[in-house]
Amino acid sequence: MATSSTIHFFLLSLSLLSLSSSSLALTPKPNSFILPIAKDPTTLQYSTTIKMGTPATSLDLVIDISERFIWFECDNSYNSSTYHPIQCGSKKCKLSKGTECITCTNHPFKTGCTNNTCALSVFNPIAQLYVSGDIGEDILSSLRTTADDRANVNAPRFISSCVYPDKFGVQGFLQGLAKGKKGILGLARTLISLPTQLATRFKLERKFTLCLPSSSKTDGLGLGSVFIGGGPYHLGSNQDDFSKFLTYTPLIANRHSTGPIFDNSPSTEYFIKVNSIKVDNNVVNYNTTLLSINRFGGGGTKLSTVVPHTKLHTLIYQPLVNAFVKKAEVRKIKRVKSIAPFGACFDSRTIGKSITGPNVPTIDLVLKGGVQWRINGANSMVKVNENVLCLGFVEVGLEKLGGLEPSFVIGGHQLEDNLLEFDLFSSKLGFSSSLLLNKASCSCFRRF
Repeated sequence: MATSSTIHFFLLSLSLLSLSSSSLALTPKPNSFILPIAKDPTTLQYSTTIKMGTPATSLDLVIDISERFIWFECDNSYNSSTYHPIQCGSKKCKLSKGTECITCTNHPFKTGCTNNTCALSVFNPIAQLYVSGDIGEDILSSLRTTADDRANVNAPRFISSCVYPDKFGVQGFLQGLAKGKKGILGLARTLISLPTQLATRFKLERKFTLCLPSSSKTDGLGLGSVFIGGGPYHLGSNQDDFSKFLTYTPLIANRHSTGPIFDNSPSTEYFIKVNSIKVDNNVVNYNTTLLSINRFGGGGTKLSTVVPHTKLHTLIYQPLVNAFVKKAEVRKIKRVKSIAPFGACFDSRTIGKSITGPNVPTIDLVLKGGVQWRINGANSMVKVNENVLCLGFVEVGLEKLGGLEPSFVIGGHQLEDNLLEFDLFSSKLGFSSSLLLNKASCSCFRRF
């Protein structure tokens, strides 16, 4: 018997594909899409640029793998003639899991400001704020394909959410986002996330792949990549298919919503199962039950692109730091005074260099299936000044024990220069560990 999610996905497929035959005939069939990823040097946020509407408006959006859809602020510069609000009670409103019906008062009707419109709770993960935003459809344009760099593929009637600045008194709703960013590009496991909509529209594999850059340069040599629809994965001018370096572990289902907006639905975020942690091949002793998801949805290990440095529950953090410091002493690495928010810092002049960054003790995450994700120096250490490197993990307090928070959140710094394939169909994560081992990096987006 078909499940409700299967039926919903089928209905969404029909609705997204309900275009005229003429418009479909003009749209080339891509194998996958590729978008550049930039790293902001101040906020350490990762972002990309899309074009939406008619005339096409460029939107710089912060990438969040936990957000459920694309949302952006539609100020007066965004007034698209091809924007269609999604009506309350419609099939697309229900498929989008609209939360309420909203109207626009004291403003002329325009994009993002209409009556009888389906709305979603829009969340700013940096400022921890949320409001209601209109759900609408518009043209997502100038999509780059991996097969042809010159292709400009359009996706009409793409579903997203638009927040009108004055409508809800949210002039400061973008606070915390990097300068110039207009919203969030959501990659979570939902029916209206970017990967699912494009996979449905163009009959692609239901997967996306991140290669987060460690560089903050804005030229072609400083940009990472997000692939929508699967491989092969060619990085920069390198013709190797880097999918051959991927190892797989299951994505773990969390039956409880863990975000700021709880709706009694399963979490759409990405969790993996860490069975143990090793430092220089020695197992760290800690309360392993913290790395299992509890009956409230708390605990476990989540991946995040908006948390800059990995966060660990105190009862995991302290044993890990102690083990790391002891192994560092064996290597004659000198510890110095800690610099917030990090708890273990070292004199960089006593640390050697290797192909994978600072030559420090390795950290291995032993995952479900027995596979190991190795964190080398480039991903474990953070340079805080000219002579100090700190272990790039942050402690989360004891008050989180037994709550709704994950015990282990793997942050952006630890994900950089790793190829990460999120297979939404098979519910598994492919990871490469550091590409530096293979003389490659994520900071090599192809110039178009």
